[in-house]
Amino acid sequence: MNRPNIVLIMTDQQRAGWTAASGFALDTMPFLDGLMNGGTRFQRAHTTSPLCVPARVSLLTGRYPSAHRVRQNSAAEHVLRGPDLVDVLRDAGYALHLAGKTHFHREPGDFDTFAAPYWHNRGPAGAATADQARFEQWLGALDHSVSHEPTPFPLECQFPHRIVSDAISAIDRTPGDRPFLAWLSFPEPHNPYQVPEPYFSLFGPDQVPDRLAGPEGAARKGGTYTWLRELIEEKRPGYDAEWRRYRANYCGMLRLIDDQLQRFFAHLRERGRDADTLVFFVADHGDYVGDYGLQRKGAGMPECLMRIPFAVAGPGVRAMDNRADFVSLADLFPTICDAIDAEIPPGVQGRSLWPLLTGAPYPAEEFASGYGERGFGGLSYDVDERPPLHFPYEGRTFDELNTVTQSGTTVMLRRERWKLLLDERGAGELYDLDADPAELDNRYDDPALAEVRAALTTDLARWMIRVRDDLPEAVYTLKRAPHNWRYTGAEAVDAR
Repeated sequence: MNRPNIVLIMTDQQRAGWTAASGFALDTMPFLDGLMNGGTRFQRAHTTSPLCVPARVSLLTGRYPSAHRVRQNSAAEHVLRGPDLVDVLRDAGYALHLAGKTHFHREPGDFDTFAAPYWHNRGPAGAATADQARFEQWLGALDHSVSHEPTPFPLECQFPHRIVSDAISAIDRTPGDRPFLAWLSFPEPHNPYQVPEPYFSLFGPDQVPDRLAGPEGAARKGGTYTWLRELIEEKRPGYDAEWRRYRANYCGMLRLIDDQLQRFFAHLRERGRDADTLVFFVADHGDYVGDYGLQRKGAGMPECLMRIPFAVAGPGVRAMDNRADFVSLADLFPTICDAIDAEIPPGVQGRSLWPLLTGAPYPAEEFASGYGERGFGGLSYDVDERPPLHFPYEGRTFDELNTVTQSGTTVMLRRERWKLLLDERGAGELYDLDADPAELDNRYDDPALAEVRAALTTDLARWMIRVRDDLPEAVYTLKRAPHNWRYTGAEAVDAR
């Protein structure tokens, strides 16, 4: 078969719902919105876990963190997996190009070209010009904070520009008769929150939408929300006063990425490499963007961290705004397998979305709920504890992902308007997201919702059984369903 090219666009820490096509008040990514108008957007897409490495390993393996065993950012080398996306595409004859951030288990030699890693304050070793090196030093001095002035370096120093240039160079070196994967993995709009002109002034602090909840939200949520808020305030007193500038920079970073994507796809068109190309757009997880008086990520599993943009366009993909089906970052790998007519490997837990994308019938119940995980294990620390961290309690530097905020284990179930969370202590949270989008009114113990809670708990138990690992393979023969679905006998639906 003639296999399509694949362009995988991945941003870091991009919250769902922050483009005009998804209902945002500001037009942050007009080119990408336009590109995806001809494809399918999933409005109920979630990450597998609200931090970088576990989520990115899920993308590559199609497995949830409890199965691939990477439950914190420092554990990528401990991955447990079968064949992953790189293996399948390599076996199918693809040229594999990565430009950008890594934060996963693969190595440079696994790709044909490897313009990486780009981190949040530096690019690949030895690859920077003198200006770019000075820019990286300036980024490091920001210490992951919010810049209140335009970045004093030209656009060519910004990582999205450099990543797109690297990707263009890789495509130009790929024979025209060989399909390729071009993975553009942007470190933005992750902190530090900075952007040059004209992007710094494009969205003013007075233009950004109000937040769902401020610091009072963290106080009401308690637990790690309160612990993290108090830690940041201790290190950077008054930091929350900059939340509007933080949001404005974040929006400017999205537009900068969008302009660079437009440059990349213009080059594809010029080279005649765009006609048979599937485009996937996802993020690894979201960002508070000031909600709860917090920056970055770290505490809990609110929708602002769990929901991600997820859109697909290209040959065979129908134009659709899918607001019904719950899909996951783990579903991307099996979807690509179906798209290129490759077998979904054993151990993959995600479900192929290819029938949804192409208009084929599919069982509604298969995508009627969504699931996520958080935590590296052990017991959850209490709000008044201060165990040793991998950074000092003194000084301005902090990592929101740390021993306290990532302690314990929490699992999440989403169905219809409801969200259920349970942790290792037996503590539960239940939210009606239609009435309470900020997730401040915990109705877990509300007698009026006893039947709702019971039904959601049963659904959560099904998911926890579903993500029990099928690996390693041994003598017995595994029974598997097409597309990795479980509800194949259910009534099928067409458009959703």
